[in-house]
Amino acid sequence: MIKKISHIGLAVEDLEKARVFFREKFALSVLERECFGELLFSFISLEGTDMELLQSTTIDGQIAKFIEKKGQGIHHIAFEVDDIQPELDRLKRKGVRLINEMPYVNAHEDLVAFLHPKSTFGVLVELIQKK
Repeated sequence: MIKKISHIGLAVEDLEKARVFFREKFALSVLERECFGELLFSFISLEGTDMELLQSTTIDGQIAKFIEKKGQGIHHIAFEVDDIQPELDRLKRKGVRLINEMPYVNAHEDLVAFLHPKSTFGVLVELIQKK
């Protein structure tokens, strides 16, 4: 079952510029930079729903490709779920196209999986089960 919106991911060309922008212009608390695979990222903690700033570390990384095709902006929306595998199975039975049939562990050791945007009105959807 979907509990809430966990976070909204923003694809950015320059993580540091984006961090400074949200800290200085909006007076938001921007967390430290982190690295996971080909991604640099930083969360902005908001009450109830966070924002995740995402930058590719390679020119052919997933975020770099996204920005090249669509420009900077909203990359994905993440829904927090109680139990991710049954939720993936349920969605698949309902005809939702999955990118990940099985969840994997992210940088924060949560379980995550993505749904294909062709099944979700053009929006990349992440499911996340917090550890």
